[in-house]
Amino acid sequence: MPAWLNLPNFLTLLRIAMIPFFLYYLLSQHPRHRLIALGIFCLASITDFFDGYLARRWKQESSLGRFLDPLADKALVITTLILFIMLDQAIPLWMVIVIIARDMLVTLMRYLAIRKGTEIRTTRLGKAKTTFQMISIVLILLILIVRSFHFDIRQTYREGRAQGLKNYQIATTMLVKALQSLRSDEIPKRERNRYFAESAPYFLLLLTTIITIISGVRYLCTNWRVLLPPYTGVVQLRRKEESKLA
Repeated sequence: MPAWLNLPNFLTLLRIAMIPFFLYYLLSQHPRHRLIALGIFCLASITDFFDGYLARRWKQESSLGRFLDPLADKALVITTLILFIMLDQAIPLWMVIVIIARDMLVTLMRYLAIRKGTEIRTTRLGKAKTTFQMISIVLILLILIVRSFHFDIRQTYREGRAQGLKNYQIATTMLVKALQSLRSDEIPKRERNRYFAESAPYFLLLLTTIITIISGVRYLCTNWRVLLPPYTGVVQLRRKEESKLA
């Protein structure tokens, strides 16, 4: 077995291999298949925790692992967000673009850091962003599953857009109705649940986007020097110079 294929790196590669299966089951119209997709996403999220934990515990951290681990996370998240745009009228394109742009910037910074023989500093806010992002995606997946079993709300957003309304206006209206329905016994429970299902994905992703923007700015402020030249491995150059002197 190659030295680089330790258990932490294997879990990371396994997470990448899960993405096509996640795609297949989430795109299926069958509610039970979407339950399987949710299970795959949760399993992938668990491997995300264990690969980093085991790498630190067994002292098997490597440059490859430090690069592949966040790359696998971003591939899973980006794939899921793109699917959300296809499956849910409430998800605006601009939010997904902002999240993807931030993740691509951080990936570029990690790549440049590896080339320079250094590492970028991970902030607590970045970890909080990842945690909230995963929780939000799981909740949105649950809402999609509930919709598959009970109702489809895409018509609400189609009609709203036809009237010239923006997504935030439609989602806000539904959220207000949902909160008002909590104080009224005359509104059926099914209708109340529908109001929440129509508004929750938009606001969950909106909060995720805000945290993502703040986290991206913090990453940039903390590690901006990585983006500056030279883009060669400083550590490797020093070793070559030392070997010549020896």
